[in-house]
Amino acid sequence: MSLLHRPITFRRPTSPPRHARALIAALSTTALLAVAACGSDAEAGSAASDTAAEGYNLTADQDRITTDEVPEIAAKVPQAIRDKGTLAVTGAAGSVPPLRFYAEDDKTIIGSETDFAYLIADVLGLEVELTAADWAQNFVRIDSGAADVFISNVTVTEERKEKYDFSTYRLDNLAFEVKKDSGIVVEGPEDVAGLKVGVSSGTNQEAILVAWNERNVAAGLEPAEILYYQNASDYYLALGSGRIDGYFGPNPASAFHVAQSGESEIAGTFSGAGEDLQGEIAVLTKKDNGLIEAINEAINHLIDNGTYAEVLDRWGISNEAVEVSVINPPGLPKQ
Repeated sequence: MSLLHRPITFRRPTSPPRHARALIAALSTTALLAVAACGSDAEAGSAASDTAAEGYNLTADQDRITTDEVPEIAAKVPQAIRDKGTLAVTGAAGSVPPLRFYAEDDKTIIGSETDFAYLIADVLGLEVELTAADWAQNFVRIDSGAADVFISNVTVTEERKEKYDFSTYRLDNLAFEVKKDSGIVVEGPEDVAGLKVGVSSGTNQEAILVAWNERNVAAGLEPAEILYYQNASDYYLALGSGRIDGYFGPNPASAFHVAQSGESEIAGTFSGAGEDLQGEIAVLTKKDNGLIEAINEAINHLIDNGTYAEVLDRWGISNEAVEVSVINPPGLPKQ
């Protein structure tokens, strides 16, 4: 039965479930840690990235990439933030590496998103105040001023741009992950017809799947059955047991899992903004508070000095690099 009704809403936990942490630990100790390079031409497979062959550091001692303060950029930070000396960074912290997740100590937030937060703060001459919250609560924290920036795989959308400012730092690509040797290749809507597909509620990938189902039904095809999952451990268990045929989620997370598990592969990759626009991930700030210009210059400085590429390389997501950070680019259209 097609689940095209109102999606079930799950609250994202602010601390990872223990079974999810166990999944990450198990994967990290039983596989050669190389990341799959996912192309935009929907190739099925998991070619290893040469740049990530030595593996990931999942410990609390991250030995992060750092850079120097740039006074002329730091001077553009709003005075209230400069006076307090910290950059309050909020984001989701669940169990989906390599973006933003808990280290092996179960309490330290690590990942590529966290590394970018610290690098941006370096340029701005600020200390990082890192917090985690449910997805929706991150926007509330920005609205209330409890946090200065939201850095957690946030896609630029036209609706969000009405209330927030954005500075891009990564391409927004989605991956369709399936069991290894399943024979499933996904190049468009017709390829998910009749499949059981897992997705996280309230995401852009859910919206894309729903739109694909509408197109398939209009074309006389069977819709996919959309099933909702809250945690990485849940949807990977469902995929491994055959309860779902595939999972549609962020490309970096799927690439990380493919490389570590050896039990799944990427059946197709897509822009997170749909067919007509390349989606982009960005730092989010409160609109017109004066911070986004400094953030934007900081990111472009990181691109220029090479530390940006080092972070992408460290987490095996170099294929999602942007050439330049842009303020408030075209975003995912309103539904």
